[in-house]
Amino acid sequence: MKSEAVVAGFSRTIAVTLDVMAALIAHAREESPRECCGMLLGRGEEIAEARRARNVASSPATRFVIDPKDHIDARRDGRARGLEILGFYHSHPHSAAVPSATDVAEAAYPGSVYAIIGLSADPPEVRVFEFADGNFHERPLVTVG
Repeated sequence: MKSEAVVAGFSRTIAVTLDVMAALIAHAREESPRECCGMLLGRGEEIAEARRARNVASSPATRFVIDPKDHIDARRDGRARGLEILGFYHSHPHSAAVPSATDVAEAAYPGSVYAIIGLSADPPEVRVFEFADGNFHERPLVTVG
C-alpha cells in the first residue's frame, strides 16, 4: 500500500513504514488524553522506527516535553544501529494533526521532521512537518510496506 500527499514547494518526501504509522497511532491512543511523544529514527528521508519517550511536561494534556534521558538513550541506541534521530513526534488528543501555537513556540530543532498524530479524526491522522525559519512546513509523506 502506498499513499502520498503532494505539497507545493517541498520536493523532499518522507517515507515511513506501515508498522511505524501503526506504532505512532497506538502510542497516541494509549496515552490519550495526555499527549504522547517520542523520537523518529532512520536514515536519510526514511523513518524506520518510532521510539517512545516519557512526556515530562507539567501539563501533559496540552503540551509535550521529551524526557532528556529518553532522548539521549534513543540517540545512543540509534547510533549503535546505524540510525539517526530524524525528528520527533507527538499527539494532539483532541485536535487535528497540525502544529499548534505552542508547538511553534517550543520547537527547538530546525531541519528536523516533526510528526503529529491527530486523534480528532477517525481514523487518526498523521502528518509530518519540517521546522525551518521559525515555522513548520508540511512535508510529503509516503507509507511503504
